[in-house]
Amino acid sequence: MRALFAIILLLSGPYTAAAAAPNEKDAVALAEKGARFVRTHGKAAMIARINSRDPEFNQGALYLAMRDLDGITVAHPTTALIGKNLLDVPDADGKPFRREMVAVARGQGHGWVGYKFRNPESGKVEAKTTYVLRVGDVALEAGIYKH
Repeated sequence: MRALFAIILLLSGPYTAAAAAPNEKDAVALAEKGARFVRTHGKAAMIARINSRDPEFNQGALYLAMRDLDGITVAHPTTALIGKNLLDVPDADGKPFRREMVAVARGQGHGWVGYKFRNPESGKVEAKTTYVLRVGDVALEAGIYKH
């Protein structure tokens, strides 16, 4: 019986740990899903879905946000950020990461930006990386904490 219990623990352990934390592939997939949605239904519909915390685009630790190419937050699950230009607000190490996000969107149109930010789940400042994907005149952003 003890051996059976050990086997069950071994088999179930990796799945629970892996399923809990989103990875880079998940972030890219969410941004691309958002881009398809914008192309099909329009920017206004995507803004409404993000701001309402629609579970299709907000999976807790992984969520979609939208910024215009001037740096104004257009859509975010934390609605207090909407309409704000936070380009000059740095991360915990003083890095103006939002400026880098806008530069990626304006430049090659997609890519990763790394920075440090307070993880709402742990309450600690942690390394985070966000995938930025330009769609027309806005950038979609989907970030993950690096554990």
